[in-house]
Amino acid sequence: MPFLNAARGRLQHFTLALIIVVIFFAGFALGNQYAVGAQSTSSEPAETEKAFEPFWETYNLIQSDALEKVDIDTLVNGATKGLVDSLSDDFSSYMDPQTYDLLNSDLSGEFEGIGVVIHTIENSSEIEVIGLLEGAPAQAAGILPGDIFMKVDDVDVTTVDQTELAARVRGPEGTDVKITMQRSDNLIDFTITRARITVPNTENRVLDGNIAYIKLNQFTASARPELDTALQEVDVNNRAGLILDLRDNPGGLLNSAIDVASAFIPSGTVVIEDFGSDNTHTYEATGDFASIQVPIVVLVNESSASASELLAGALQDHHTATILGTTTFGKGTVQTWHQLSNGGGVRLTIARWLTPDGHWIHHEGITPDIDVEWDRQTFTGDEPDPQLEAAVKFLTDPSTETVQNTQ
Repeated sequence: MPFLNAARGRLQHFTLALIIVVIFFAGFALGNQYAVGAQSTSSEPAETEKAFEPFWETYNLIQSDALEKVDIDTLVNGATKGLVDSLSDDFSSYMDPQTYDLLNSDLSGEFEGIGVVIHTIENSSEIEVIGLLEGAPAQAAGILPGDIFMKVDDVDVTTVDQTELAARVRGPEGTDVKITMQRSDNLIDFTITRARITVPNTENRVLDGNIAYIKLNQFTASARPELDTALQEVDVNNRAGLILDLRDNPGGLLNSAIDVASAFIPSGTVVIEDFGSDNTHTYEATGDFASIQVPIVVLVNESSASASELLAGALQDHHTATILGTTTFGKGTVQTWHQLSNGGGVRLTIARWLTPDGHWIHHEGITPDIDVEWDRQTFTGDEPDPQLEAAVKFLTDPSTETVQNTQ
C-alpha cells in the first residue's frame, strides 16, 4: 500500500491476479474448506428416471442424427453446466477439469497467468480490467485499468463469463496468449507471455503518525499465522493505532476468516450460518485473541467481499473497530466445492451467512462507519490515497471531521 505522500500506485496492490474469478463472479470462496469428493452421490435417484427421459432422448438424437459429431466429454460438460446454471445463482457453477484445477489453486497465493484483476460491468456484462499487479506481464505489456476483453487467441470472449475467460487467459508459465482489448473506441492487440506470479498474503509497515498498517490480501489457510507475524513486526501495541486494509480482498476460506476475526474479538459470535428451515450454526471466536490494545480502523471498498465482509461485519457489530471507506461488495452466501469423478467440480451455494447481530449483507454490503469515496479509475498513482489518509487522521486526530454513517 502506498505511503501518504509517496503513492506508488494503489492499483498495483489489487489482490488476486489473473484473471482471478474469485473476485467478482462465482468465487468468493467462502466455505471453500467444505470441498469434498462427490463420488458417493453419483447414482441416479430412482424417482428421477421418468423425469430424465427427455434428456436421454436428446442425447441419443445427437449421437444418431446430428450433422456435427461431438465427443461425449463435451456433451457431459454442457449438460452438467446447464444443470447447475438452471439454479440461476451467480455463485454456483460447474467447472470442467481444466477450470477446476485452475480455480482450486488460486487460494495458494501462486498462479500462472498475466496479472490482472477484473470485474463484470453490470449493465453490459463486459469484463474489464480494474487492477494490475506490479511487475506482472499484463502491466509490462501496457494493459490499463478500464480495458475491456474482446478476444483471447482470436476467439470472441464478449459473451463468456469470468470462469471461462479465466480458463482461456490462464496457462503455463512461458507460454503466450494473444488478447484483444477495447480501449475507448479502439481495439488493441497484446501478445503476453504468461508468468508464475506469487501474491503476498500480507503487507505491513509503520506509517507517519506512528500508525501500524497491515494489508490482508486474501483469506488463505495461512492468513492467521501471517497476520500474527505482521502484528509482531509492526509492534502493534506500541503504536498509536492499527489500520487493517481489506480493500480489494475477495475473501477466501470460512475457517480462515473466523481465525482472523478471533485475533480481534476475544469472545462471542463471529458469524452465523443459515441453512434455511430454522437450521443455523453459530461460529464463536476461537479464544486465540491477539490482545491488541490500540484503536483499529478497517479499510474497505466495493471490492472487499465475502470473508472480508464477514470480518468487517463482525468487528463492526462487536464495536471492535471503525470501518472506513466505501460500501463493500455484498456477498452473503457460502459455497461448497465438490470434485466430480471426471476431474471437474461443482461449486454450490449451501447457506447464507449473517453478521453477529443477524444482518444479511447480500447485495447490500457492509456500510462503513466513516464514508470516504475514491474513484480509482481516475487514480494515476501520483496523488495520495484519500482513504488511507482519512484513516491516519482519524487515529491521530479524533477531532478530524469525517462523514459518518449511522448504523
